[in-house]
Amino acid sequence: MLLLRIFDFYHSEIQRIINIFLSHAEQKGEWGGKGEGREKEKGEEERIGKSSYLCSIMKNIRNFCIIAHIDHGKSTLADRMLERTHTLDQREMENQVLDSMDLEREKGITIKSHAIQMNYSRGSEQYVLNLIDTPGHVDFSYEVSRAIASCEGALLVVDATQGIQAQTISNLYLAIEHDLEIIPVLNKIDMDAAMVDVVRDQVVDLLGCDPDDVLLASARTGEGVDAILDAIVDRIPAPKGDPQAPLQALIFDSVFNSFRGIIAYFKVENGSIRTGDRVKFVNTGKEYTADEVGVLKMKLCPTGEIPCGSVGYIISGIKTAVEVKVGDTITHVANPCKEAIAGFEDVKPMLYAGMFPVTADQYEDLRSSLEKFQLNDASLVFEPESSLALGFGFRCGFLGLLHMEIVQERLFREFDMDVVTTVPNVSYKVYTTQGAVIDVHNPSGLPAPTLIDHIEEPFIQAQVISKSEFYGPIMKLCLDKRGILKSEHYLTADRVELTYEMPLSEIVFDFYDKLKSISKGYASFDYHVIGFRPAKLVKLDILLNGEPADALSTLIHQDHAYDFGRKICEKLKELIPRQQFDIAIQAAIGAKIIARETVRQVRKDVTAKCYGGDITRKRKLLEKQKQGKKRMRQIGQVEVPQSAFMAVLKLD
Repeated sequence: MLLLRIFDFYHSEIQRIINIFLSHAEQKGEWGGKGEGREKEKGEEERIGKSSYLCSIMKNIRNFCIIAHIDHGKSTLADRMLERTHTLDQREMENQVLDSMDLEREKGITIKSHAIQMNYSRGSEQYVLNLIDTPGHVDFSYEVSRAIASCEGALLVVDATQGIQAQTISNLYLAIEHDLEIIPVLNKIDMDAAMVDVVRDQVVDLLGCDPDDVLLASARTGEGVDAILDAIVDRIPAPKGDPQAPLQALIFDSVFNSFRGIIAYFKVENGSIRTGDRVKFVNTGKEYTADEVGVLKMKLCPTGEIPCGSVGYIISGIKTAVEVKVGDTITHVANPCKEAIAGFEDVKPMLYAGMFPVTADQYEDLRSSLEKFQLNDASLVFEPESSLALGFGFRCGFLGLLHMEIVQERLFREFDMDVVTTVPNVSYKVYTTQGAVIDVHNPSGLPAPTLIDHIEEPFIQAQVISKSEFYGPIMKLCLDKRGILKSEHYLTADRVELTYEMPLSEIVFDFYDKLKSISKGYASFDYHVIGFRPAKLVKLDILLNGEPADALSTLIHQDHAYDFGRKICEKLKELIPRQQFDIAIQAAIGAKIIARETVRQVRKDVTAKCYGGDITRKRKLLEKQKQGKKRMRQIGQVEVPQSAFMAVLKLD
């Protein structure tokens, strides 16, 4: 706010001086009266004066993000920086203040990237620091990529008690690809278990930097935070852009407000934007009026103008969610830019699951909720689908199991939308005998077995970093998941990095939980998809009373089908409530039944009223009951609880 007031003052002063100069020149007749040449010269002088001042403002702007592995202290470090810059007063401060969702506080993780502007004074200079705090979990790496695309520098935070972790390396490579200036920070140096010298050597080996460039800090006590702020000012370059060029602003996030419509967060690459400007979204072609623009503090702060290189928000009364897309470019209608900014990569879901409303009449409500949710989480993709068992719903793509769990929980909390989620699975490529290639996200979309030539499944390159004492159990776990060891590298005497290639379908369910269990929480895990490879896969159907439950069908490797089918039948026997008739639970591959369990009927003793007499009376009653049970089984519906759809996740 102070910078904008200074800008307005100097802008008016420059205009006043130029006007005085022009009036004197006119009186002396230097430009020959009121000709076009004088007006042109006046506009040129004003443009040069304004451009030079805008450039002086840009050189004091710093856009940066914080990247790290999960639980290495990103949010706590952001808290200390907000305190040092007096962005929030003591009354507004709380732990992990940027983690605004209740779900983030309950789970102790960052789910959403949070942008906030800080004003930092050093000597006589005033600097504007735009911070974007990022998640650390592998399932939210898309949030990190969007934050990195909007910055010129990054703080790489490493826990001094744990050292380099898998996600640290992954996020670092992502930042290096975007040519960001990296500032390494060793956090938690006040802890008794801190290994400052060892971890500093790891960081130096990873970055190839000088040991003196690694900053030491404690986010809990605030030690070293001032040095970090100075390093941000000194090392991170100012944004590059032309203040006089046509407006180009990159949308990196958006939220839905039920009163004001969609609020888009953007970074101005070239030009500037003011309240009242007529703007256009390049990819959608829609035109709007900028009703309000401002900067992102803990609350939205209207400023009237966002200069080149800075980060802000725009409210233009947009009510339709599909009109705003993350990665789109904002420009002026009157003076549009020649081309859109190269946005982010399209999100690539790692697994798919069906989401269905509990009651059929909530289908449109679920669609509306998902569209609004997608504004806040661009990594969620969905398309309509139908199921014989569950009716109409949506096929949703997620980045991982935690992402799916978070989406389901947020839909319930924020939109009061209770959904039934089917068994998650990954995407496969099916090659038919006619030479066509079909992308299959759902086992029900698989062609007939006679039409399938072969199936390819996605493979990943997994990177596991752990203490060397857990080398054996981790190797056994990866081999059980059909993993192929590609390399091993000892980072230190007791820390090893293992690189495996394995099917994505083997790791999306319980791999991460098992890895944490066998390594006592020390192992870290990161992965990326490397392509598709042929695999011997079969479709495993679950039959309830002879009827296939398509929501429980799955594609599975042939060698694991028998064990998996037996386990899922045993699990469903525990979860499906007993009925008035027997329920046969069968696992089948095509027409071949490979496992069976039976949920016994709830019996009623119809012969209890027969006290003596001929045995034929009892037989007659039992035969009558038998016929009734048979008829009931033919028309009876088996109700499958939601817990059964997720049973495969907890088979072990």
